[in-house]
Amino acid sequence: MDSGKVVHRRKPGIPVIGLTASQKSHRHQEVNAKSLDLSKVIRLLEDPLTTNLKERHLFVLKKLLKKSQIGFLLKELTAIAKILNICAEKVTDHPEYVPILCEALIICRLPFLKEKTSDELHYAQDVTEFLSQMGCLMRVSDAEVRQLIFECVKSFYSSVAPKQMLDGLQPTSPGYRLQLLERSELAQTLLLSMATLENQPTIKLQLLHILQILSSCSDMNCSSILHARGAETVCLHMNDYDPTGQVLFRSSEILWNLLERGNKEVVTAQLGTLECVLSLKEAFFHLLNTGSGHSDLQLRNDLLVITTLIAESPGSQLIESSFAKQLVVFSTFPELKSHNPLIRNLKLSYSNEDLKMKKLLLNLLVVMSRDLAALQLYKEERVMLALLALMKPPVASSSERQSGSRHWSAAQKEELQLQALATLATIGPLMLEEYISCEGNTCLLLLLDWCVGPDSYFGQGHSFHATGGRGGKKAQTRHCIRVLRSVTSLGEESVNQDLCDQGIINQLLGILMQIDAGPDEDDVVTLEIKSDIQVILSTLCETDMHRKELFGSEGVEMAVHFLKKGSDKFYSGLGHNKLVLSTVDCVWSCIVGCYTTEDYFLVKEGVFLLLNLLSTSPRCVHGVVLATLLELCDNLNTLPYILTWRDGNGQTAPRLLLQLWREEEEELGVHRNQHGGIADPQRPILSLFQLDEPLLSFPANVPSAAVLEMSENLRSKIYSIFCKIGFQDLPGLLGKDYVTLTIIRRYLDFKVGEVWDEISRELSLEGVRPISPDQEALSTICKIAEDTARRIVEEQNSILEHHQKEDISEEKLTYTEMKSRWKQKEFMAKSWDDYVSRTSNYEALKEVKAQREKYAESSRPKPKHEDAAIRPAEHFIGHVVGVESTDAQGPAGVKVTLVRTPVRAPSQDKGEPTTPNPDYFSTASSAD
Repeated sequence: MDSGKVVHRRKPGIPVIGLTASQKSHRHQEVNAKSLDLSKVIRLLEDPLTTNLKERHLFVLKKLLKKSQIGFLLKELTAIAKILNICAEKVTDHPEYVPILCEALIICRLPFLKEKTSDELHYAQDVTEFLSQMGCLMRVSDAEVRQLIFECVKSFYSSVAPKQMLDGLQPTSPGYRLQLLERSELAQTLLLSMATLENQPTIKLQLLHILQILSSCSDMNCSSILHARGAETVCLHMNDYDPTGQVLFRSSEILWNLLERGNKEVVTAQLGTLECVLSLKEAFFHLLNTGSGHSDLQLRNDLLVITTLIAESPGSQLIESSFAKQLVVFSTFPELKSHNPLIRNLKLSYSNEDLKMKKLLLNLLVVMSRDLAALQLYKEERVMLALLALMKPPVASSSERQSGSRHWSAAQKEELQLQALATLATIGPLMLEEYISCEGNTCLLLLLDWCVGPDSYFGQGHSFHATGGRGGKKAQTRHCIRVLRSVTSLGEESVNQDLCDQGIINQLLGILMQIDAGPDEDDVVTLEIKSDIQVILSTLCETDMHRKELFGSEGVEMAVHFLKKGSDKFYSGLGHNKLVLSTVDCVWSCIVGCYTTEDYFLVKEGVFLLLNLLSTSPRCVHGVVLATLLELCDNLNTLPYILTWRDGNGQTAPRLLLQLWREEEEELGVHRNQHGGIADPQRPILSLFQLDEPLLSFPANVPSAAVLEMSENLRSKIYSIFCKIGFQDLPGLLGKDYVTLTIIRRYLDFKVGEVWDEISRELSLEGVRPISPDQEALSTICKIAEDTARRIVEEQNSILEHHQKEDISEEKLTYTEMKSRWKQKEFMAKSWDDYVSRTSNYEALKEVKAQREKYAESSRPKPKHEDAAIRPAEHFIGHVVGVESTDAQGPAGVKVTLVRTPVRAPSQDKGEPTTPNPDYFSTASSAD
């Protein structure tokens, strides 16, 4: 018999109506026998004796695939992958194996089959390797095989209905293949196969489509693609010949997916190479010059966004490829006329896509400004002049109306104006020479006048930078102030002096009060404008006395007005916190240091407002408020205001400062006893953070931890304020406050001792032993600091004892007052009961009356002798004044008569006449 032929015996077909249990078991055993056949098939394909039996191979493979028409079993995938790999190797010399591969790939589009539920987990690694081997089949040059591989991958993302299942077999879950696809190397293998598709543009386009699907659905796929430098590969092939124009579109979509779902830094690093930048440059100019459709313009803008992301990468080759120079030229068009051949024939349609391109170019200027070489390009291409031209007030010129030339619409001009202002806020400080030569200050102040002027203007508010500016000029005001803040913050004296010479201080003060009087004073944009204006004023006036005088009373009124608002909305999230801080900074920079403004600030009760803010504001504000108060204390007129201040609960300023001291020490973890006194005399003011820090040795020019600690908390500021107002006769203090005050009074001594102790420990750490006199001096200084702390502890104990005695005496007095009040209440209650009994009972009333008469009789004095009962009549002298009017004018017409007359005693007989004694009678006249 010919060894190359296989004889099969056919069995007569028997109609089967139903399968019995035994038949089902037998059928299941036949299915299980297939896995045993696969090993024979592999041996048939690999055995040197049978490796050339092509017809037998094809017959067996077709039979195998016929048995697997409903799908491959999970446990067979390893063997199936090996068989497909052998067939792929034989395709080069024997194209007859191509149909086998195609049919196998068609079956791969069906869900895999499992016999048990646990098979999905058990054979997960086999499935992953099978999918990776499927990608390796791309080495087969046959277009149909490659196309079927793509169709197979697409089927993973669609629900293919499985064919009729045999008993005991089930399809895998819908997402099973997708989960294992992410773990496989299929995406990476497909990407690497792109190099083999140079002569098959249709297949390459389909491959890009598959890569687009893979990258859009999985972060792990994107990571796998990037691991094979997928971004660089796709970018280098995006300009390949393609009559349909789909290659560039698919490539840009893949790059977008990699940027969104992959590692952005890795993508930009791969695209930042010189070859990729040149490829992007070619694609961009191709679309710029030939693209006319909406999709072409969108794709052009997408490439520009990708270029912007590449520009953010520090190692990009945009400038070296001259791509950056050409983009800078485009950013100045059409504002500046140029003879550059790149833009000589360039025409804009002024559509929304052209507007987006213009805005992207302006944004690219901001991104590239981090590179000094890009700033040189900006100078050469007059970028500053183009930005100032864009930010001018939107006034329609008559020439445009008459000529009817195409130009940006009003809404587009607004967006470009705001984008130009945002760009200028970043580029302006980096190009001050060009900013000054183009009179940037004048342009900004003119724009600011327009922003607050009465001209009617309806802002569209469409763009990102127009937030909050719809229906007005608020967005323009916001960005104009931002540019001024960024320019003035550099401290360039020529720029700041030019602004002051043009009257910016009074202009900003007027704008600030005008905005605050508006209806939307608590708007996010409005609050930002207010705080930025105050920052600009602080920057201008901080170091110049003449500018502080220009700030004057109007500026003081502004600062007082905003201080009165308080810090109730500090955590509103709208920007009130920035406004509070900028207001205090404005007081510090614009008022403090100029006696005229300081005195006016004091008259307006500015110190009271600062103390109110100190008592109600969060802890993060206390530092700047205390620093401002400390600077104001140099003015002697400030101290009475501080000592007379009271809050709503009657708390005084010294007591508030002492409370802040205790809160600060509690925050720092300073060890104190229950009364707030020193608990450890060896570390009277040492914080917990200093104890936890390891001991290090610092150079001489580096401040140590003990010195740095003074600038990081409030204690040094509170101590300095007390040095100004004194430590004696402070109003409104309690016993605990006096205990804290003793620590503050010795704060500087404790700090000096702490520094010397730190020096001693650093010397020990470095192994340096001071000479004996120095060692003795160090020991003495540390001992003095400790002794001082112990004396303070004794003083604190005496203060506590004294106040304890006062508390006891006050407690006794309180109890005495309470006792007297209760006695008074008891007496009043008893008196009321007596009154009620008298008024309600007549017999009781008679009894009380009798007792009163008895008491009155017994209280009369009795004569000692009987003769004393008869007394001589006693006379009491009385005075009688008589007034008589005459005809004379004035005082001369009044006659006054004074008469002295005796008054008889009551015991005298009333009927006996009484003769007046002439000695007791006298008359005085006021005539003349």
